Amino acid sequence: MSSDDRILRKQLIPFLRGQGAHADFHTAVKDFPAKHYGTRPSGCPHSAWQLVQHVRLALHDLLDFSTNPNYTTPKWPDDYWPEDPAPPSKEAWREAVTAVQQDIEAFERLIGDPTSNIYAEIPWGDGQTLLREALLAGDHTSYHTGQIVLIRQLLGIWK
Repeated sequence: MSSDDRILRKQLIPFLRGQGAHADFHTAVKDFPAKHYGTRPSGCPHSAWQLVQHVRLALHDLLDFSTNPNYTTPKWPDDYWPEDPAPPSKEAWREAVTAVQQDIEAFERLIGDPTSNIYAEIPWGDGQTLLREALLAGDHTSYHTGQIVLIRQLLGIWK
C-alpha cells in the first residue's frame, strides 16, 4: 500500500464518523428526549425518528452493496423511509442508533483493511468502487445528521 493510500484511508475514517466541522451522528442523537422522537417541527417533512431510521436503512444498504455479491436493490422510497413519524418503542430508537454506529464501524473496517481495494469496481455494481460508497455513506449520514440537529434546534433541545 502506498503512502498516499494510507493517508487517504486514515482521513476517510473520521469522515465516516462525521468528525470535523459539524456534529457527528452520535452527538446529534445523544440524549434525544424520547417524547420528541416522532415530533415534526413546523415546516419539517420528517421527524428525528424518520431521519434516524432512514440513515440506518440507507447506510446498511450501502454497506450491503459494498460487500454482498448477492445484493438486491431495495425499493425506493418504501424501503428507505419509515412511514410512521414515531418509533414503535424506545428500544426501536436505541436499536436503530446502535445499528447506524455498527454499520459506520463496519465501513471503517473495510476502509482500514489494507487488503480492501478501495479503487476497484465492485463486481456486481455498474462502476461503483468502495471509495465511492464510503464517500456516499459519509456524505449521506452527515446531511441527515444536520437535519436532526436542526430539528433539535427548532424544538429547543440542542445544547
